[in-house]
Parts: sequence; C-alpha cells; structure tokens
Amino acid sequence: MDVGLKRELEEKVRAGERLTREDGIALYESDDLAWLGGLAHEVRTRLNGDVVHFNVNRHLNMTNVCTASCAYCSFQRKPGEKDAYTMRIEEAVKLAKAMESENLTELHIVNGLHPNLPWRYYPRSLRELKAALPEVSLKAFTATEIHHFETISGMSASEILDELIDAGLESLTGGGAEIFDWEVRQHIVDHRTHWEDWSRIHRLAHEKGLKTPCTMLYGHIEEPRHRVDHVLRLRELQDETGGFQVFIPLRYQHDFVDMKDGKVRNRLQARTQMATGAEALKTFAVSRLLFDNVPHVKVFWVMHGVQTAQLALQHGADDMDGSVVEYKITHDADDFGTPNKLTREDLLDLIRDAGFRPVERNTRYEIIREYEGPDPARRESPQPMRV
Repeated sequence: MDVGLKRELEEKVRAGERLTREDGIALYESDDLAWLGGLAHEVRTRLNGDVVHFNVNRHLNMTNVCTASCAYCSFQRKPGEKDAYTMRIEEAVKLAKAMESENLTELHIVNGLHPNLPWRYYPRSLRELKAALPEVSLKAFTATEIHHFETISGMSASEILDELIDAGLESLTGGGAEIFDWEVRQHIVDHRTHWEDWSRIHRLAHEKGLKTPCTMLYGHIEEPRHRVDHVLRLRELQDETGGFQVFIPLRYQHDFVDMKDGKVRNRLQARTQMATGAEALKTFAVSRLLFDNVPHVKVFWVMHGVQTAQLALQHGADDMDGSVVEYKITHDADDFGTPNKLTREDLLDLIRDAGFRPVERNTRYEIIREYEGPDPARRESPQPMRV
C-alpha cells in the first residue's frame, strides 16, 4: 500500500468516515499488520476504552443428527450413524442443571437439522430449561434452524419466533452465515438458508426486540473480497435494524478429531489450509474498521487458540467468548494446545495479561460486574501489539 492511500485511510478512520468496499479490499492487501492493528485498536478504544467484555456460558447441542452435509462440518451425523445422538428434553435439562453451580449466565444452544423431531420439541425444551435455570439467558438456534422450523411446523418465522420468545428465548445465535456470497457459498453449504432467508429471520428477530450476534466463517476457499462483501451486507442490515450487538469472525477448522472413526466429514480440508495467526489478526482488524455501526467484535478463543485470542484484543476485538466446556460444531486442534474449558478466573487472567480490564456481561451486554485491570506496576496501559 502506498503512503498516500495509507494516509487517506487513516484520515477517514479518524474522522469517523465510513469505509467503502474498495477501502476494505485495500486494507486486506496491506502487509503492514502492525499498522492495521494500531488503526483497529484506535477504533476499539474509542468505542470500548480499555474494557474486554466476557460472559460465562455453556454450549448445549441437543442433537447432531442433520439433514445437511455442509462441506466444512464435522459435527453432523446421519440417522443411524454410530455417533448420532438426540437428547430427550429431560436429559438436556439434567445436563444443563449440572452446570448451575458454575454461576453461568448464558446457555448457548445449536443443533443439527433433525429430519424427524417434531416442532414442539424445541419450544418445550426452552420452557423446561428456563424453568430449571430461571436466571440463565437462553441464546438458541441459528437462522438456519428457524428456517428449518418453518418447514417442519408449517408456521411462519414470525409465529415461530413469537412462540420461542414466549418460551424463554433471549437471543438467536449467529450461525448459518458462513460466507454469504454465492460464488463461495454454493461450494460449502448444503442447506437452503442463504442470505435472503438469513437476513429475513434476523430482521424479524430485531423487530421483535431481540438483539443478536452476526458471524463470518473465514479462512477456507473464500477470498478477502468475499469477506468484505459479507461484512458490508451485515453493515447495511445493521443500518436498517440496529439489532446486531456483536460481530464474531470464526476461523474455519480442519477436522482433527472426528476422523478417528475413519470418515472425513470435512470435505474442504483436502484443498485448504487454516488461516494463520497473522491472517486471523488481519481479519479482526479489517472487520473492526469496516463495521462502524456494530459496537462489539468478539474473539471466540476455541477457534483461534488462547494466544491468538489475546492478540485479537489488540487488533480490534473487545469481547472474549466465555468458558465453553465442550464445543462440538467445529474443533480447534489439540495440536496447538487449546483447552476445551476456561473458568471465570482463567478469563480474568487472560484479559489482564493482554493489558485490559475485564468486565463481565450478560447476553444483552448489560454489565454484571467490573473487575480490576492489570497491575499498573507490571504492564503499561494497552497499546497495539507490534507484530
């Protein structure tokens, strides 16, 4: 990137001027990660100061049986496969109830698109989970699942959301987005929920007062221009509804775990490499710079590794996803030592070690508790990490 363009982009960012598609592509083409990180860090500091938000949550996947066979997914199983499972609602409640002693504030529920479960299973599961854990927020179901519920119930998404909200739903999850551009999407997705229906369902959720996350699965067969297009679609929808609280870049994972049964379900990995740490940090930085109307950018440490997650906090992210016990949808390789659980104390240590002040939040980003920041005698105030 020439000096003139770099200066022009700096001026636009510092003036609060909206970046264009061409600006986003130019940012991805820059090989100056320290400069990109510094610029994104300025924006995250302007929006969120020295704070890193976190919550203590648990993931619950009630079934892995799925009609779809998405090219990147190692989670799905077909009916009758050895590892296929579907929980009875009582079983799911018992599992969730066992987590209560850990003072969790959120239960995150995503499932496969089960061909035979009746629609009533889903609102009933929320009602019983809410009755068992009344203080825990239920963040449940992707837009893809809501679209699936339309098919199996004969109801509209509006009616479905009304019933789920009545049963205790507080937020949808952000999944099912992957990459919206059809040039890429047709090769990676095997369900019928694409941009038109994904955006329709989140728009409806926002109209009903729900705040939701939005996501992007990156680092597979897409190019930077597809990432920029993805963010700009979400940015335009956010202009309309104001309902997205947080953007979450999710790093595509190779299948290191589920190959143990001899079946490779992730069909992309033969022709892809996972994004490097530097590419991940660039993606966080550019996303933060483009997304001028979404207050938070979250790093999901399970899919990035703990150290890259800490660095992401210096490259635009201000939220670190909570303490997951088991994450089955994708896997971070044991090869680089990512744990499958972090406690509240672990998260506090990681955030302070990165130079920030931890703030515990709930699903709606309301503050539960503020904690002391890093020891000022040990570490200076947060600055962009020079890479």
